[in-house]
Amino acid sequence: MITFAFYLFAITVCLSGIMVVMARHPVHSVLWLILAFISAAGLFILLSAEFVAMLLIIVYVGAVAVLFLFVVMMLDVDFGSLKSQLVRYVPVGGLIALILLAVLAIAFGDWQSADDALAMRAVPVEPGVQNTPGIGMVLYDQYILPFQVSGLILLVAMIGAITLTMRHRRDIKRQDVLAQMHRDPAKAMQLRDVKPGQGL
Repeated sequence: MITFAFYLFAITVCLSGIMVVMARHPVHSVLWLILAFISAAGLFILLSAEFVAMLLIIVYVGAVAVLFLFVVMMLDVDFGSLKSQLVRYVPVGGLIALILLAVLAIAFGDWQSADDALAMRAVPVEPGVQNTPGIGMVLYDQYILPFQVSGLILLVAMIGAITLTMRHRRDIKRQDVLAQMHRDPAKAMQLRDVKPGQGL
């Protein structure tokens, strides 16, 4: 049953990845991408990596893929004209694909596993500890410094992206929260006695 599930998820991932590229409509491409993420999560579950599988579903399917779907559906992009121009780049794309396949064939043809490879894959935690607590113990104990440094790098990158894209325009009326909070209710509104047949 495990072997059948592995081949089922593996074939689904490969076919979904191909359909992401080959689908004519971009919304269908995003849906195929979601199927590829779910199938990859199934492969992680077969590898007893439940935490990584749940992260894949929650983060990529629940956030990233849904964001892609909303962006594709909200943007008014003429995908027909874009795909009509892709025919010119088919020879270059085919050549790059052949080069990548040749590199992968050379790499897998000369693949040699070390004798202690299986021992190095073992998680250095106490026996009997489940997957998620084991990841937490390793991540926040042995690799706490690289984890914090990577978080700091991501924070600096996020602040830099916000700073580069933020533009102050003077011709836009901005909201002044303090002025709204300290306004006088007596001066905030005026009552006018409009006579019949006359305007303001």
